[in-house]
Amino acid sequence: MVGATVGTVFYNSGKSEYSYPAPTTGFTSNTSNGGFSFGPSMGWFVSDNTAIGTLLTLSYNKSKLTDKSDATGNTFNKDNSSRFNIGLGGFARNYFKPDGNLLPFGQLNLNFGTGSSTSKGFTFSGNDKYTYDGKSSGDFFLNGGLSIGFTKMLNNNTGLDFFAGYTYSYTKSTFKKKTEIDVDNNGSIDTRTESNPTQKFTNHGASIGVSFQIFLDRTRK
Repeated sequence: MVGATVGTVFYNSGKSEYSYPAPTTGFTSNTSNGGFSFGPSMGWFVSDNTAIGTLLTLSYNKSKLTDKSDATGNTFNKDNSSRFNIGLGGFARNYFKPDGNLLPFGQLNLNFGTGSSTSKGFTFSGNDKYTYDGKSSGDFFLNGGLSIGFTKMLNNNTGLDFFAGYTYSYTKSTFKKKTEIDVDNNGSIDTRTESNPTQKFTNHGASIGVSFQIFLDRTRK
C-alpha cells in the first residue's frame, strides 16, 4: 500500500485589531505563515489483516509577525521565524474486516527526526529597542498518533481513507541568540548579549482526515 498524499504547500495570512478604553491606544497585528510538507508512506501486508510500513517526513515553515501602533503607525514588534524538519518513522495498520468495499481499520504511527530553526526581529520595551537574531541546529522532534477509520475501496487497487484520532508532538530546540539593546532608540547600540535558551514544545490534539491509498498487487477473496 502506497500513500498518495505526498506533498502539501500552504500559505495563510491574518490581521487582528486590538482596542482599549481611552487614553490607551490600540494596535494592529498582522501575521503570515507559509511552507510545504512532504510525507509519503509505503507499507507491506504481513498478513491478510495487518500492514506495516515506513514514513518519510520533510517540512519547511516560515512565519512573520508585525505589530503596529494605531496612534503613530510605527512598528513596535516584529518577528520573522522559520523551521525545517526531516525525519523517518513507521506505522502499523490492522484491518478488522479485510474483505469487501468498506474496510474498517486502526493505525498506530510514530516518527522522529532533526531540524533547524531561526528567529529574527525586534521589540520595544518603553523607549528601548531590543533587536535579536537566533539560530538553532540539531533540533529534535517526535510525532505519534493513534487513529481509527475505514478505507472505502473505489476499485480493486485504490481506496479513500477516512479517519479520526489522537496526535502527540514534541519538539526541543536550543538557540544561539544574540540581542542588541538601543537605549532610548537613538541609533546606537548600548548593550550586546548572547544567550542559549532551550525551548521545549509539547502538543496533544485530535485530528480527522481523508487520504488516498494505492494497493499494489492486491488480491481479494
